[in-house]
Amino acid sequence: MKTVIVVHGGPWAIPDMLAEASVAGVKNAVQAGDVILKNGGTATDAVEKATWTLKNCNISCAGHGAVLNIDGEVELDSIIMDGETLATGAVTSVRNITNSVSLARAVMEKVSSMFAEHIGIPVANDLVTELERKDWEQSNSYPDGVKNHDTVGAVALDSLGNVACATSTGGIRNKMVGRVGDSPIIGSGGYADNRSGAVSCTGHGESILKVTLARLILFHMEQDKIPEVAKTKYMGERVKGCGGAIVVSSTGDWAASFTTPRMAWASIKEDVLHYGLNPKEDFTEVLK
Repeated sequence: MKTVIVVHGGPWAIPDMLAEASVAGVKNAVQAGDVILKNGGTATDAVEKATWTLKNCNISCAGHGAVLNIDGEVELDSIIMDGETLATGAVTSVRNITNSVSLARAVMEKVSSMFAEHIGIPVANDLVTELERKDWEQSNSYPDGVKNHDTVGAVALDSLGNVACATSTGGIRNKMVGRVGDSPIIGSGGYADNRSGAVSCTGHGESILKVTLARLILFHMEQDKIPEVAKTKYMGERVKGCGGAIVVSSTGDWAASFTTPRMAWASIKEDVLHYGLNPKEDFTEVLK
């Protein structure tokens, strides 16, 4: 089976000053995940590595530098799902853990009641960056915060034909303390099933939850067997929410789509790197 990986850095009105770095971030992350797949690693390994890379890039951040809640604190939500067994791990309102996807994977594979410190997940003393603190101080209402997302995600198909997804986020700036969005919810922020494919969603969490966007996309893929991300438009029509999604099918087809002004994304299939930022944008590079 030819391997495939697709990543996103979240849909929002990415300012021009961050555009180049945002694209560089997703290109770096997708190549990090591709190395895992090329070396025989699993789809789960690849999506964890890709999201870990994105979460530490200082641009598409859902870890260090994540958006702050109403109290000026970082709270992270994450999910990871194995399409072969439908095993899933998810965490929410996580503090002081930079790579919450790794914590979610530990929940999936080990014991859900273990504390992060006991299973070797690095603890960070401060996830708040000076830039995010400044932006938070200038935007002190939830409606303003809805315009700012820091979700990252990845989907992959490995050489054994197994798919996986991972999604991680700091949520929406100025969210209520303890607010749970779509990202850690099975079927909303992500879903993976070898019988159809894998999806990672991003955008306005409450809207994604209402339409269970990830499972909705896979349901339509199961009907016509092609990557179907147009349901992000359905979400806008039905509940007035915006966002994006990336998807890979069990046969290796992939797609990326968004209804926001911009979303950084990248994919690799058969040594061809695709990437984009603006609507209908698709640049390609042949990897050596």
